Amino acid sequence: MPLNMTRDVFITCAVTGSGASQDRSPHVPRSPKEIAESAIDAARAGAAIVHCHVRDPESGAPSRRLDLYREVTERIRDAEVDVVLNLTAGMGGDITFGSTEAPLPVNKAGTDMIGAEERVAHVADCLPEICTLDCGTMNFAEADYVMTNTPGMLRAMGRRMTELGVKPEIEAFDTGHLWFAKELVKEGVLEAPALVQLCMGVPWGAPNDLNTFMAMVNNVPSDWNFSAFSLGRNQMAYAAAAVLAGGHVRVGLEDNLWLDKGVLATNAQLVERAVGIVERMGARVMGPQKVRDALGLVKRAPK
Repeated sequence: MPLNMTRDVFITCAVTGSGASQDRSPHVPRSPKEIAESAIDAARAGAAIVHCHVRDPESGAPSRRLDLYREVTERIRDAEVDVVLNLTAGMGGDITFGSTEAPLPVNKAGTDMIGAEERVAHVADCLPEICTLDCGTMNFAEADYVMTNTPGMLRAMGRRMTELGVKPEIEAFDTGHLWFAKELVKEGVLEAPALVQLCMGVPWGAPNDLNTFMAMVNNVPSDWNFSAFSLGRNQMAYAAAAVLAGGHVRVGLEDNLWLDKGVLATNAQLVERAVGIVERMGARVMGPQKVRDALGLVKRAPK
């Protein structure tokens, strides 16, 4: 098939994530101040979009606290550097079952299940330009943990995002998630053209081989926008692959802690390397306002 290389590329930096990486690198930000500063540094390095989770400032554990989200967004908005704000809405769908012989009752320590309105409460409070919508249920590497996103929950969350005027970024971990995303657009829950993040190599979703990647790409409608990432040492290879396939780029400490073998990265360093890859391929890196214009985003502050 012919190349469909992107000539104007936006880079997203996934700043901290919700994985258990907080004790594996001193560069993984924990407090709202650290998360905002890392996001701002990434924007200075060339990221047009910053994708943010929040963490407990003391333990580094993932959190859903509204005050933490508000502090992160206010710090980023008050900075002298412009950037498109993308907040996760992936928290609140966690189920950890009991043993294989006694799955119920669920393990309360690892279960965090809340309603659709509460899952997007911080989005309504902070009004970012973008928020994520994990478009399906997913088995991760953990033995008894399931990230749960039922069709009903996703329809309710998607409608609320649309009502708020916040563009959902569809997180697709497998081809079925893209199938359902297209159904949400068909039903009018989400607006077209949609924005998709192809999440490659996350156990046990789509593996990060190129055949599977192109199967994912070929399931994205031609008028939609997509970017892609893979985990760990494949992060930069997928920056190149995404551009070649007609998409955009995501890097950051949520997905990869390393700059080189034995060298821990900062978010800004990962963005700088991605910028170099994009530009050496003959493409241009887009700034935040150009991304807003291309995706139909509106920068707003909460009332």
